[in-house]
Amino acid sequence: MDQALQGKIGKFTLPEIFQLIANGKKTGTLGIQNDDDIVMVYFREGRITYGYGPRQTSHIGQLLSDSGKISAGQLEDAISYQSATDVTKRLGRILVEKKYVTRDDLNEAVKRQVEELIYSLLTWEHGSFKFYDNQYPTDEEIMVDLSVENVILEGLRRIDEVNHLREALPDFDKPLKISEATSGRGKDISLEPEEWNLLAMIDGRSSINDIIKQSDYPEAKTIERLASLKLAGLVSESEKPSERNDHLAMMVNRVSGLLEDYLTYRTGEISKKTVGEGNN
Repeated sequence: MDQALQGKIGKFTLPEIFQLIANGKKTGTLGIQNDDDIVMVYFREGRITYGYGPRQTSHIGQLLSDSGKISAGQLEDAISYQSATDVTKRLGRILVEKKYVTRDDLNEAVKRQVEELIYSLLTWEHGSFKFYDNQYPTDEEIMVDLSVENVILEGLRRIDEVNHLREALPDFDKPLKISEATSGRGKDISLEPEEWNLLAMIDGRSSINDIIKQSDYPEAKTIERLASLKLAGLVSESEKPSERNDHLAMMVNRVSGLLEDYLTYRTGEISKKTVGEGNN
């Protein structure tokens, strides 16, 4: 992948573009423009590390205020100080220096800010994009570490327009398969129970219509979840069904691998937490 990764939104969806970068484990900057809005999203080895837009979905100070970390008076004081001293100085740094928030509070707010920015991008239906390979900022004080799959899944869960999601599944007669790119990435993927259940029904032979009929969930919910899994790059369309026994075994192995990776990761996290609590 190089600077040739550019084009119009519509021919490619933003989730597809994000997946190309994630699957290629690329480092660089993705520039996205829609009318007067320009957003820059930074990646390191295929993971989102920062995002910036002139019209940020949520101001960092407002996020901290809404979460109860700072008062309206503290926010006003920090903004006034910034205006009177150095407008180029980050508001977050000022809040930390004034001891209004901790560094951890600020890190979490920046993470939420970047997530909200990415979620807002998923509704863009028009615009252009360009990926600048190996062009990466060096002056950001706080970087995040976000899985593309998780950000896309959560963003799509917030989209209520079923018709928008249906576009990801143009042919309901085609079977779905577990994507090969999911191998070894289970620990990074956070699925809801409905998504795990639907993932277990994908065998490389059953069509989307078959899965809808077999699903215990309402049709709209099933379509929404399947579309989200596809846009997140976890499943893909299978052009031609394989021999059932061999392909079913492969699909089971992939789902099992995802679940095993995830459970192993979660077990490790719980163990660390338990040890930490025992030392307190």
